[in-house]
Amino acid sequence: MSTRPLTKEPSVFDTRSISDIYEEIRSVYVSDDRPWVIGYSGGKDSTTALQLVWNALLPLPEEKRKKPVYVISSDTFVETPAIVDYIDDTLAKINEVAKREHLPISATKLFPLTNDTFWVNLLGRGYPAPSKVFRWCTERLKIKPADRFILDKVSEHGEIILVLGVRKSESANRAQMMNLYKIKGKLLSRHSEFPQSFVYTPIEDFSVDDVWLYLLQNPSPWGGNNRDLLALYKNASEAGECPLVVDKDTPPCGNSRFGCWVCTLVREDKSVQALIDNGEVWLEPLLEYRNMLAETQIPEKKRLYREYKRRDGTVKFHRDGSGAVTPGPYKLEYCKTLLDKLLKIQNQVREQGPDPNLTLIRPEELHLIRRIWRMERGDWNDTVPKIYRQNAVEDLKWIDEDLGAYSAKEAALLEKICAKHEVPLRLVTKLLDVEYQVQGMSRRSSVYSKIGSVLGEEWRSEDEILNDRQKVP
Repeated sequence: MSTRPLTKEPSVFDTRSISDIYEEIRSVYVSDDRPWVIGYSGGKDSTTALQLVWNALLPLPEEKRKKPVYVISSDTFVETPAIVDYIDDTLAKINEVAKREHLPISATKLFPLTNDTFWVNLLGRGYPAPSKVFRWCTERLKIKPADRFILDKVSEHGEIILVLGVRKSESANRAQMMNLYKIKGKLLSRHSEFPQSFVYTPIEDFSVDDVWLYLLQNPSPWGGNNRDLLALYKNASEAGECPLVVDKDTPPCGNSRFGCWVCTLVREDKSVQALIDNGEVWLEPLLEYRNMLAETQIPEKKRLYREYKRRDGTVKFHRDGSGAVTPGPYKLEYCKTLLDKLLKIQNQVREQGPDPNLTLIRPEELHLIRRIWRMERGDWNDTVPKIYRQNAVEDLKWIDEDLGAYSAKEAALLEKICAKHEVPLRLVTKLLDVEYQVQGMSRRSSVYSKIGSVLGEEWRSEDEILNDRQKVP
């Protein structure tokens, strides 16, 4: 392969042949017994890395290709729907063809725990839409699932080698990070988090043209169609891909064709918009919802949607000395609005899109959101089932046990009593919830510290806090 790319960016094929690259991969593979874990997102770079490894290992005698190669792909449950079926189909093909060709390659999909999902944190706990200063999603949705898999394999094998489809030419920051952990004189790098894990980057010197040149001149060995992959990129112009995220240094990928449809880490989601422009009009409700979340990040509008207190009951102020309160989580009432809207657009995309069973929020998440609202946010009205029933043909099996002893009737009565005595309603409901949580326990000593924590929260109004702050000399 000697064809030069059309751009001025240097080509890896100016100095190396594809045979040389295959031989390097084989030499790294057979040099030890450490299993490989390949991060696969479905995008061009991870596809190139996986295809290179596959084609390099295939000519090896069977007795030399015994070391397992685990292909892992992260599903955050908020992936762009147009790509989910593509990934699932590809992983199935990888497993089928690898077994037939006696390759030690197996593909696995990774998922976040229900407690860590996007909707449980955003709708349940009220975490605001992710931003560059509060990028809470990446660790929960991507890093933790990958880390669990890596640590599991480290525990099983002692050490592993993580194979990533990352390139130095992606950005100066990426090149700097890749060079930082490089082992001098070796093809491997150290993992930034786990001392028993090492990193191999077979396409680190590829340009973007090299990637497409390789993919279009070498058919997918597992039966995929690389020209279909090219079409996916063309339909989402200016979009890249989200690599497997294994540390906090990986940049956000909100413009990515292979990223999350709810991503607000970028100003504008060009990827989904491009898909819509190219005929996928059923995605419009998702883009509108994403833009609605992005609007809550506008500084002058934050107060409309968010509490003035943090989840722990404290109040924080801007560091700029202005004395302004830094807003906390979304208000419960706004979370209810977001849930209702999400269920409505789920119905829309089911009717207008290619999949009548497309799920945007899973029942497990709804059950946990309900528990959080009732036990942590004082939702005695038990709103989640009501919102769901308004938007669903069939109801879920809602469990009544262990969700608190109080209902809407008690909430209405308590509201009147608190208003009469000028006591914060949420203070009293929190104290009652604490009492209910320790009810029936043989040892109730923990109730005192819990009551103390509730009483220690900030219960003044925002105006009272600001007025008192101004009085301090």
